[in-house]
Amino acid sequence: MKVIKLIIVVFTIFFTTTSCDKEFLDVSPKGQFLSENYYADQGQAFSALVGVYDVLRKNSGGFENMIAMMNAGSDDQFAGGGGASDGAGIQGFSNYTLNPVIMPESFWNDHYQGIFRANTILLKVPSTTMDESLKARYLAETKALRALYYFNLVRLFKNVPLLLDPLTATNMYEVTQSSPAAVYAQIEKDLNEAIANLPATVPLSTEAGRMTKGAAQAILGKALLYQNKGAQAAAVLAEVNGTPGGTSQYGYKLLGNFDDLWVASNKFHSENILECSHSSAGNSDWGWWGAGNDEGNTLNVMVGPRSYALTEESLAPDLPSGWSFNVFTQDFYNVMKGDPRFHATIFDLKELSTLGQANYIGGYQNTGYFLNKFLPRRADVRTGGGALELNYRQNTPIIRLADTYLMEAEALGGTGPRAQALLDAVRNRAGLSSVPVSLAAIKAERRLELAGEGHRFFDLVRWGDAATKLADRGFKSGKNEIFPIPVRELNGTKLVQNPGY
Repeated sequence: MKVIKLIIVVFTIFFTTTSCDKEFLDVSPKGQFLSENYYADQGQAFSALVGVYDVLRKNSGGFENMIAMMNAGSDDQFAGGGGASDGAGIQGFSNYTLNPVIMPESFWNDHYQGIFRANTILLKVPSTTMDESLKARYLAETKALRALYYFNLVRLFKNVPLLLDPLTATNMYEVTQSSPAAVYAQIEKDLNEAIANLPATVPLSTEAGRMTKGAAQAILGKALLYQNKGAQAAAVLAEVNGTPGGTSQYGYKLLGNFDDLWVASNKFHSENILECSHSSAGNSDWGWWGAGNDEGNTLNVMVGPRSYALTEESLAPDLPSGWSFNVFTQDFYNVMKGDPRFHATIFDLKELSTLGQANYIGGYQNTGYFLNKFLPRRADVRTGGGALELNYRQNTPIIRLADTYLMEAEALGGTGPRAQALLDAVRNRAGLSSVPVSLAAIKAERRLELAGEGHRFFDLVRWGDAATKLADRGFKSGKNEIFPIPVRELNGTKLVQNPGY
């Protein structure tokens, strides 16, 4: 089992500062240290905590990032890219030919790396010499992050090992999978214990991006919703959301302008509950791209059009070229057309090209409709060291308030005055009038509000709509709701492949 071989570094552990922790960390732990001699003081414990946060970069860092991958398997977007073989895993998920051989291992390995680091902290830090209240916070952050990584794993693979202690060379081949119910139970336990010791807010000048009470509650509410625990989910999410349209107890508030959500310089604003941060100052280069210590937003270059160029005297936006992944389908374009969020969501290069405003080379499955939320402008291009393509700075939301509003409305069954108010708040911000609340209305709103943010596939599976919506892509019910376990994780172990693969 490659992940176990990878994370069973019982004698040495490597933690490096990467993308999603850069905003709040000046520590740059490098090199090798013995786990037996580490965690002696607060500084060492903090450096280890950095390593647990590092895995948040999976949201939009590296080619195998969560947003690009999950978009590719939805009914709203294609994988795109340079051709049918441009990323076998993302292409296989997009057309539902994904198998254990081409399944990108990092979706399994990276999350378990974060869990291994978390398990080591939870074992070592209790005996560390440091302030007890600070120690409690570090442990709470670690538990919340471990819960998030397990939540991703159970949604992606369903049947996963539940590892709560660092493995050893003697037991790593004896690991078996736990039931999804057991994994979810541990997720709930970790989050409930974390919430008690997490701060309500953090100073943005020094700690932006760190886990807070509201972020842990948002993850918990989402995990409860995925288990069909509607009443419990609604109660937890109400703590996060507060009065719909107002400012919550944690300071969360919808931004007044939907377009402002996607401005690269607008980081850690009032709507983002938990976000993955990226930096243009990391000098990330091809030699370590995707290896865990590059700090740029790879999603940005992935979704850009190929060989983009403005025509003479064009008034079109000046964009850097990209790799043409995650193009929108014609069906989604038709649904989105006329919505006030259209232009912030879809960059209609098909129209600009027809009008003679810009030229580009169409990639694989090209429709001309690009993901504008994460499409950088020329001013966002790194001018310093490293590869230009790998040093984009835009942060990406992991959970934002409009998402939790709609999740709470769904958890309420899509009925009642509070569900109506939550739906109205999202639509009002977009400049839309009220519609009667219902589960159908909430589903439709999530599709438009959260388009291209990596949620659509998970939503379809949760609602039981995937088989219908994705039938023309080759989706098979009872199989494609989850990924296959990468083949190399099974060799020589007691793990069992997921059904249908």
